[in-house]
Amino acid sequence: MTTFVQKVQNFTGTSARARVLAQNDNDVVIVSAVRSAITKGKKGGFKDTRPEEILSAILKASYQKAGIDPALIEDIVVGNVLPPGGGAGAARMAALAAGIPHTTSLNTVNRQCSSGLTAVNQVANQIALGQIDIGIGAGVESMTFGYGAQSQPDGFSEKVLSCQEAEDCLLPMGITSENVAADFNISREVQDDFAAKSFQKAAKAQKEGKFRDEIVPISVKWTDPKTEKEVEIVVDADDGVRDGVTAASLGKLKPAFKKDGSTHAGNASQVSDGAAAVLLARRSVAKRLGLPIVGKFVFAATVGVPPRIMGVGPAYAIPKVLEKTGLSKEDIDFFEINEAFASQAVYSVQQLGIPFEKVNLNGGAIALGHPLGCTGARQVATGLNIAKQTGHKIFVTSMCIGSGMGMAAVFVSEQ
Repeated sequence: MTTFVQKVQNFTGTSARARVLAQNDNDVVIVSAVRSAITKGKKGGFKDTRPEEILSAILKASYQKAGIDPALIEDIVVGNVLPPGGGAGAARMAALAAGIPHTTSLNTVNRQCSSGLTAVNQVANQIALGQIDIGIGAGVESMTFGYGAQSQPDGFSEKVLSCQEAEDCLLPMGITSENVAADFNISREVQDDFAAKSFQKAAKAQKEGKFRDEIVPISVKWTDPKTEKEVEIVVDADDGVRDGVTAASLGKLKPAFKKDGSTHAGNASQVSDGAAAVLLARRSVAKRLGLPIVGKFVFAATVGVPPRIMGVGPAYAIPKVLEKTGLSKEDIDFFEINEAFASQAVYSVQQLGIPFEKVNLNGGAIALGHPLGCTGARQVATGLNIAKQTGHKIFVTSMCIGSGMGMAAVFVSEQ
């Protein structure tokens, strides 16, 4: 079977952008991409909702939005970093509760912060290879229930830890952010300015209703912390978005990880809960079934970087995926780069030499939140929504990955 890269190499007379935009029956297309609202861990709208319940609602919404019989979904891959009960069981339960029959198989995957994108990539590859015709790549995280000491093992092999880079994998993520800031001279002022703009863009987008089409409202039970009464609420908006944030207001916050550091609660991603799902199919199958084609998966790539500065991952993953597809950074209409920390996001954008105006048009994880396993799939839903609103066609999603990696993928909007 001819791979996408081989196709690119075989048509040197045509621009890479034109080749990527071309439509072929063997393309892996997206027929729906949806997400839940992202809520504050331990405080937000999903604080009393288990991850499998959030995931189940999103899986159901993904096939209902596409108007497809769930029995036609052949496989589901779910990205999850802090899995309840070992992971696969809870995700399988979520799929069954969503009305997807037991004949549909499922597995979970954990590549840290890229888990949701890794899930999408796995399903896309299965379709490209002819293993399946239709599948879902999804991601979920409840940092309310999964994040903290309970997710840590009781120890590691001293022999393995004698390798410095292996030991560096255990560095707190905030310290890796401080390492990036120190190694590459990313000042506190620059970080706070970037973070403030993320909040400002997200607040503006939320006020203008720009997230509405990508978010699935979910009805859940919620305990009011003031009255301790359980009530039914509908979670339909990201509750970590704050209006009125400025670089000056962020400048008043104390460093969180080092006394003389520059990373703090306002320029780092939020601890969050949420889920997202991307329903993919082979183009010929989607056309035969009359499914709404909203986009196309083009290619994904991963890289490894030093664990102590894990946040630089996008600066190396994005050039790799562009090289593999023959695209230039000028061919890309906009970028969704995860804001694990302002330090690493700023470094990545600067290193790539792309305009900040083309990055995270509706804000990023600093303002919206970063449910670890969800983010990679969430970025696809957000990217397609932005493309529909702006008329843009080609976008890249990317993120750094704990323990020292990066991932990036190219998508096309066909809306």
